[in-house]
Amino acid sequence: MSFQMKEPILVIGLGGIGSKLAVEAKDSVNSDCLIISNDAKDFSSENPFIHVSTDSVVNPSVQLIRGSTYKVADEIKSKIAAYSTVVLMSNLAGKAGSAIAPVVSQICKESDKGLISFAIMPFKYEKDRIFNSGVSLKRVRENSECTIVLDNDSLLESNPDLSPKACYDIANSAIMHVIESLGSSEISSETNILTTSKEGQNIEDSLRDSLKMLYGNAPPNAIKRSMLYVVGGNNIPVGVLNSITNLTSGILNESNSQVDMTSTSDESKIVMLSSIQGMTKFDNYDPLGIIPQEDTLDWSTPECSIDCKLDLCQLE
Repeated sequence: MSFQMKEPILVIGLGGIGSKLAVEAKDSVNSDCLIISNDAKDFSSENPFIHVSTDSVVNPSVQLIRGSTYKVADEIKSKIAAYSTVVLMSNLAGKAGSAIAPVVSQICKESDKGLISFAIMPFKYEKDRIFNSGVSLKRVRENSECTIVLDNDSLLESNPDLSPKACYDIANSAIMHVIESLGSSEISSETNILTTSKEGQNIEDSLRDSLKMLYGNAPPNAIKRSMLYVVGGNNIPVGVLNSITNLTSGILNESNSQVDMTSTSDESKIVMLSSIQGMTKFDNYDPLGIIPQEDTLDWSTPECSIDCKLDLCQLE
């Protein structure tokens, strides 16, 4: 079953990276834009925003930012009320993204909005961010009709010579290619893994790196369907296009693979979007994630910190 976008559409950007992606994406899907962050530097006069205030705390935790987001929940509800579809852009490697994404996705679900979520996962060396990103992704997947995940770590594993900034640029470019195709191509209403490669490669090497990145995220038997975006396909020889199409069909099963060549970019590379059913590497980011959901007791509200302002006396 594919995700159906309905107008009017609102793109919501969370935190620094999410806000930049949202501003860039709004024109591609002919939508309005809303920025939500705890950092005033992420706002501009050109787009509406909601400030998640942590008061005097300079270096707030993920849980404190999340608790502060619930204080502006009514404002978020009023902002999304007039829209049918919400596109949520978040970097779950950052504090703001991992803190705010579960709250906003929960509000969208309760408000009966069609929600498609884009989530960027952290590098493996960012050990202090792994757990929070895994917990946030689990919540976002439950609340979204469609979730698209891009893993920075598997991109770096395929290209160890890349700098973190280069990985960010490649990831953002891949996300924008999918955003631009939302109105014309079908996307499965499930968890989808977004994979790509660095620029400057021939198209076969780009496909190889995309597949390597995909299998770093999920086992082959979990992949149910793949959409192959051939960026700059008009500049690639027909024989090469036929070759990579046959190769992809042989690996992923011909009936479950599609090719999209609507991009008119001058660069040539592969961007692959694959729907997943079953476990992914991200389920292991939360140590309790391996326990089946039906055997797990969990809070309906994600973990957060709030100031109860209780006047408790010292007990001696």
